[in-house]
Amino acid sequence: MENSAKTTLSRPLKPFNVIYWFQRSLILFSIVTLFLPSFNPGRIVDKISKYCSIFTAAVSFENLTSKIGQGFTKEWVTEGTFRLVQFSSMALILGIVVCCIGGCMSLGNNRMRIRGIIFPISGAIIMLGGMFGVHTAYGRVTAELIASGKEKKLGIRTEDGSFYFMLVLAIAILVLSIILLIGELKCEKEQKMEMLERYKLFLYMLPILLVAFIFSYLPLWGWRYAFFDYKAGADLTMDTFVGFKWFKFLFESEVTRNDIFRVLKNTLAMSGLGILTSWFPIAFAIFLSEIRSTGFRKTVQILTTIPNFISWVLVYAIAFSLFSTEGFVNDVIEQITGVAANTNYLQNDSLSWLKMLLWGTWKGLGWSAIVYIAAISGVDQSLYEAAMVDGAGRFKRMVHITVPALVPTYCVMLMLSIANILSNGMEQYLVFSNAINKDTLEVLDLYVYNLGIGGGQIPLSTVVSMAKSLISVTLLFVANNVSKLIRGESII
Repeated sequence: MENSAKTTLSRPLKPFNVIYWFQRSLILFSIVTLFLPSFNPGRIVDKISKYCSIFTAAVSFENLTSKIGQGFTKEWVTEGTFRLVQFSSMALILGIVVCCIGGCMSLGNNRMRIRGIIFPISGAIIMLGGMFGVHTAYGRVTAELIASGKEKKLGIRTEDGSFYFMLVLAIAILVLSIILLIGELKCEKEQKMEMLERYKLFLYMLPILLVAFIFSYLPLWGWRYAFFDYKAGADLTMDTFVGFKWFKFLFESEVTRNDIFRVLKNTLAMSGLGILTSWFPIAFAIFLSEIRSTGFRKTVQILTTIPNFISWVLVYAIAFSLFSTEGFVNDVIEQITGVAANTNYLQNDSLSWLKMLLWGTWKGLGWSAIVYIAAISGVDQSLYEAAMVDGAGRFKRMVHITVPALVPTYCVMLMLSIANILSNGMEQYLVFSNAINKDTLEVLDLYVYNLGIGGGQIPLSTVVSMAKSLISVTLLFVANNVSKLIRGESII
């Protein structure tokens, strides 16, 4: 299909092809500017945090005005001015999103490119509208502060480099899009809009790539806190730069070393139990696929998958209603034995690892089995028919056909589990932990949370988190090499 598409889809002329790539690069970079505070043109006064990005200003009025409260109560400035900044930031985001749609459509044929050029033109105009709103907000806040005589309290600012950069960026996208529109109108148009298969596949992956960039790679910028003596709310300056002080402290402090060894023991124990029982979803998927009744099979699958979508807070609520002092279990024991039972099974540290494993298995078994159910559905049915002809029973067909077909999928999942051996998550252990079982339930992720958010030791928690991430990446490559050595196949 792709070969035939290559012969029928028109390509832009070479000069316009260069302009297209330049336009796409600007649009792609404009997405990055939404999340980098240094490109936010909406810091109309000094009191607006310099860590406030365009995205933050658009979605959170509280973060935008967190330090302006006194200015509102004493009527130095009006709330409407800052609402204008928020709406202008929303316009910038909307304009960039519209430009992205046009950038994606520019990967198609001539007809699709012509339709697509309308989007970046419209998006650039929306961006310019947002910039005009920001410019108006600068004028309004300046007039308000001068009228109240409090310009030094909030700090009057004028349009700086970030403002003019975003303005030039919007104008450049608009001009390039108009040039491309003029050039495309001179080309012959196809009957319908088409796109090469490889571009379609790329666009399918693009949302996942953006989510991974925003939530997995962009936060790596926070690693810089590990090299500063940082307190919440303070600024990062060279006066607070301490180099590798917190890295050394991690190993020099006996208390910290003991804590690290303790949480590592808990983390490795829970991950080890998870790896030892990682075959449970396979067994469940195999037995589920062997159920003859379609309705019953679907019912079981739905009932076992639903717990995955229940939050750990609700899971703990269920556990509390069952195993607390006045829970269901104690009521049953009291009714059977006639003796008052008041044991709180959640407030002791006996068998804590096993309890967490059982709750995690109950919650995730059905969801984890989905990938294996999909793999089973892809097995060639002629293999089962041939085995039946040879006299193989149901159990032998499972052992000699189904299980071998699932081994490659299981190996990939196992290697990923080994790579994530230090990542147990935090929510489950946070809701189930208490003063009695904390020492046995505090895993590495929860320790980082308690250290940074609970204890305020943000630099030290960042160091621990960095070490965890680097070790996990190393384990991933080790697992990949082991897979290549044993199976002859790599997972990355």
